[in-house]
Amino acid sequence: MASSEEASRLIAWTERHQVALYLGALAGGVAVGLAAPAARGVLEAAITPVLAALLYATFLGVPFTRLRTAFADARFMTALLVVNFLVAPTVVLPLSRLVADEPGLLAGTLLVLLAPCVDYVMVFTRLAGGAWSRTLAASPVLMLVQALVLPLWLALAADGPGPQGSGISWWPFAQAFLVMIALPLGLSVLTQRAAEGPSMMARCSRAVATTATSLMVPLMMATLALVVASQVPQVVSRPDVVVRVVPLFVVFALIMPVAGDVVGRLARQERQERIALAFSATTRNSLVVLPLALALPDSMGMAPIVVVTQTLVELIVMVIGVRLVPRLVR
Repeated sequence: MASSEEASRLIAWTERHQVALYLGALAGGVAVGLAAPAARGVLEAAITPVLAALLYATFLGVPFTRLRTAFADARFMTALLVVNFLVAPTVVLPLSRLVADEPGLLAGTLLVLLAPCVDYVMVFTRLAGGAWSRTLAASPVLMLVQALVLPLWLALAADGPGPQGSGISWWPFAQAFLVMIALPLGLSVLTQRAAEGPSMMARCSRAVATTATSLMVPLMMATLALVVASQVPQVVSRPDVVVRVVPLFVVFALIMPVAGDVVGRLARQERQERIALAFSATTRNSLVVLPLALALPDSMGMAPIVVVTQTLVELIVMVIGVRLVPRLVR
């Protein structure tokens, strides 16, 4: 009993201090990445299973009868599509003109800012008290639409169907959906189904669900630390790239939460839904588009560094946004 109470107090403590813990994880990731750049491959390989575990724990927190209702909410779905595929390009295209002189910077900026996130956005939305189950229900639509329109946006922004548009493949999007959404979602459904009833399997399933949800903060810390540690050596190797693109990403991160809230108000959404729209508008699909950036021609070799830089900026913004956005969205 005492150990159970201690565990509960520890969980409550991590939830109260989650922002400080996340910032500490980011700092630790920077330290590890700079101290051991040769470990980048191992760290990158660990990101996917840890992120999948984080999403599994996140998905366990929602009764899946609510997903059907969320998916049927046409007004929220429309607002989500508008803010990500109409408002976001309207913001991104003028910003991208500031790096249009360098094809690698332009391609990387467009790739990462035009693709809405479908994985850890739900975690941050949940931590902020937003309607993350609605974002989860919309994730297949977001994934499909961005795979279809991203080549078009890139071609238009590049003033023609150049290599920026022709190098886009649907496979990384499909792979990310299977590993990051379908697999943890399916496992969480099975866990919830198995937890029903008084049997030994049901008790074990309930214990697994309780343990997984209690590990949300540590899993998020591990995800943040791994992403930063694996990518920071690339960023520090090209300070000239960082200096040019960081202001663009900061401006984007300042505008889009407000845009998400405004679109939500116009769509007559409640506060939780508007928080979800603000986070979806701001977070980008960097873990999915990074393979696309790596596959671009050598003439655009700076594109992956741009994507990684945006990831680091976004993680800092999201950690702060978990506390700030709920105070701004009223």
